[in-house]
Amino acid sequence: MRLMALTLSLVLTLAAPAAAQQQMVDPDFRPTVERPAWAEGQGPVVAIDEAHANFHRMDGQYAPFAALLRADGYRVRAGTQAFDAGGLEDVDVLVIANAGATRQKPTPPAFTEAEGAALEAWVRDGGKLLLIADHTPFGAAAEALAARFGVRMGTGYAFALTDGGGDLTTNLTYPVEAFGDHPIFAGRDASERVEAVTAFTGQSLAGPEGATVLLHMTDGARESADLPTLQALADRLDDAGVPDAAVAELSKPALPAQGLAFEYGRGRVVVLGEAGMLSAQLIRYPPESGQADRRFGMNAAPGNARFGLNIMHWLTGLLP
Repeated sequence: MRLMALTLSLVLTLAAPAAAQQQMVDPDFRPTVERPAWAEGQGPVVAIDEAHANFHRMDGQYAPFAALLRADGYRVRAGTQAFDAGGLEDVDVLVIANAGATRQKPTPPAFTEAEGAALEAWVRDGGKLLLIADHTPFGAAAEALAARFGVRMGTGYAFALTDGGGDLTTNLTYPVEAFGDHPIFAGRDASERVEAVTAFTGQSLAGPEGATVLLHMTDGARESADLPTLQALADRLDDAGVPDAAVAELSKPALPAQGLAFEYGRGRVVVLGEAGMLSAQLIRYPPESGQADRRFGMNAAPGNARFGLNIMHWLTGLLP
């Protein structure tokens, strides 16, 4: 079947044998910030969680995001302790990105009950949380933690149908026309307005009452339980005359959002259903494959970097 743009073919390469291609941080990505929010190294402390089998870490898959934050003046460090054992001390913003990288079935929670209680109390008392959980297994790993803040997670692979339902794409682009008037999109002035955001696979979300939907899922978006089911659906869509039946059997309606923002007590929370949008990744194929390298994240969707900075500005109170 035809696959749209940087689409399901990208997702499937991530499951291919390591010898076939390499997934890496894009070595050519260099974040720049024209008007840093803080003097170098003088901004709030941002801890990027590494204590919970996180796939995205400060010096790994989230090195581009850490570099972007440092360019904006934030002090960025790795969070290596449990939340109920000192992991929240002297932290202004906690970033959790794809905790619970495991092959265990069913996927266990990435956080203990005690940690969840400590984190919820910390946010309620004024802490700032950016919680990011991608497609399976990461949604299931973070599901119980998210529920403490009233957030539901789809836990599967979100996608949109295209071409009258005969194709599907896991590249979900949110244009400026879809944005509301939340300060995260407006920025501090017109030069910081977010023009577009692109998510690369991920899951869907539903927020608590009063939450602002930052990224509205595309009309008719669906979610498959896991990657094999999504591949089976892609294969079935090749069979003329049965796409509706295949879609109904192998997916469910997506939840309404892929990004949420809300106040929680004296704190603030942003939840995203996709992690790659705030990284800068490269899929490099061997020359004999005849395939061109693929980029995804801030290096493929420039609006994503502005989105990430504005999220941090809102969390830290630079935006109302």
